[in-house]
Amino acid sequence: MANFYTDNEDMKFHLEHPLMKKIVALKERGFEDKDKYDYAPLDFEDAMDSYDRTLEIVGEICGDIIGPNAEGVDQEGPQVVNDRVIYARGTQENHDALTKAGLIGMSLPREYDGLNFPIVPYVMAAELVSRADGGFANIWGLQDCAETIHEFASKEQKENYLPRFAKGATAAMDLTEPDAGSDLQAVQLKATYNADEDQWYLNGVKRFITNGDGDVSLVLARSEEGTNDGRGLSMFIYDKKHMAVKVRRIEHKMGIIGSPTCELVFTNAPAELVGSRKMGLIKYVMSLMNGARLGVGAQSVGIAEAAYREGLAYAKERRQFGKAIIEFPAVYEMLTNMEAKLNASRSVLYETSRMVDVYKAYYHISQDRSLDKDERNDMKKYQRLADVFTPLLKLFASEFCNEIAYDSLQIHAGSGYMKDYPIERLVRDARITNIYEGTTQLQVVAAVRGVTTGQYLAQIKFYEEAELNPQLEYIRTTLKGMTERYEKAVARVNEINATADHNDFLDFHARRLVEMAGYIIMGYLMLMDTTRNDKYQASCEAFVKMGKAKCAAHLDYIMSSELKDLGIFKK
Repeated sequence: MANFYTDNEDMKFHLEHPLMKKIVALKERGFEDKDKYDYAPLDFEDAMDSYDRTLEIVGEICGDIIGPNAEGVDQEGPQVVNDRVIYARGTQENHDALTKAGLIGMSLPREYDGLNFPIVPYVMAAELVSRADGGFANIWGLQDCAETIHEFASKEQKENYLPRFAKGATAAMDLTEPDAGSDLQAVQLKATYNADEDQWYLNGVKRFITNGDGDVSLVLARSEEGTNDGRGLSMFIYDKKHMAVKVRRIEHKMGIIGSPTCELVFTNAPAELVGSRKMGLIKYVMSLMNGARLGVGAQSVGIAEAAYREGLAYAKERRQFGKAIIEFPAVYEMLTNMEAKLNASRSVLYETSRMVDVYKAYYHISQDRSLDKDERNDMKKYQRLADVFTPLLKLFASEFCNEIAYDSLQIHAGSGYMKDYPIERLVRDARITNIYEGTTQLQVVAAVRGVTTGQYLAQIKFYEEAELNPQLEYIRTTLKGMTERYEKAVARVNEINATADHNDFLDFHARRLVEMAGYIIMGYLMLMDTTRNDKYQASCEAFVKMGKAKCAAHLDYIMSSELKDLGIFKK
């Protein structure tokens, strides 16, 4: 099989982004680990070589093991035996291979047996695993829970739990319940403190929990009696060794079959409080969810990559009316637009990852020493950007993933509807990406802050000033025109919204405004990519043309709207 890293030059292109010098310097802190660990890098070049070689190992495992196992896992699926989850054979084989290669907990510090990798190469590994099997990516990607423990848990908890990940411990984040899905403030799983034992106990039910029978679980529970909102919730660690949580059932899902989605029953389950009481939802889950949304962005790009490749290969092979169907304009236009959406998704994925890398590196440094004024300002800048880019990424990457998978199946025509081709599974796997970890509609609610605060516009203006290849100036001119339309749309919505005693007009047009900003931002990212490598020029041109049409249509709709028109849509 192919190596999924070396057969895709786009991966190394994004790995070698200029901002990586800053990220590596912050992450390695002057390469202070080189005298303590023989695998720690000596300098920037050594660190980049380490990322490159590790991703090559991930790519090999994905191509030789995870990818070939995907169809069998989809057919077999996990099962519940004696209240415990038993993975499909291929799933266990995948996990064992990655554990043996030392790829669990790769972003953790070396003192906890991690690789101390930045977010960028970790997210790249997630993309590779997702291309091989989107369902298995959920199990592997839940090592994000280790990062949350690293950020917020006590020293003793870190020392107890974090080294277990490198040894293959699996994880879960137990958040949702039968009556608390996206509205996590409604969580009712009860946490009770026994003062005599100095021990917390959890009781209740969790539902739709990915990999719910994981070895280490982060559990959101109501610790404050008499409360009904987010201020009464705390975060806990539950260790599977206590065997106090039963898997009631595994959900029978449309896609990502290999990833067990569980309903759990907690009965006096011993647990450990993470951080401070009452901060479970307000602080810790918000951080955990942002990491999960970055992970779904990577998953979306990985599935989209697989779907695009399936469509391209089939279009080259399938002959109709005496020629390959890729020669028909209707088909090659689809493939061109699919590739443009894929490249745009990948650009915003790694732009967001770099933002997260910088602010998280500063955060961890701040735990050991005080940051100076410039460092604090830099951390705040990148954190603000990451906060508005993460929902934008999740929205666009997941929607584009579904569109690419849909179009790839269309290229396959009737054959794609059959289980004989991988695209049938990829379409089913893609469908969840714009639903879980916050639906697209909820991402709009989060992302619209980037519109109302002016953060998107400020970043657009920053990109606008980037040094470009002069031959690409015509694309920047188009993007400037799109920006003018965006500013006009924002002004119109603000004007109408100001005449009302509610935000309904803004809420109604929020998705249109966010999409306009997103198309401009991704257009500039692709333009900057094209400046670094002209192989992206055709994709950039195609994407900006799509974006220009979208922005024009959204502006026309907004300018023709009145407050009274909202009544048409109310039921």
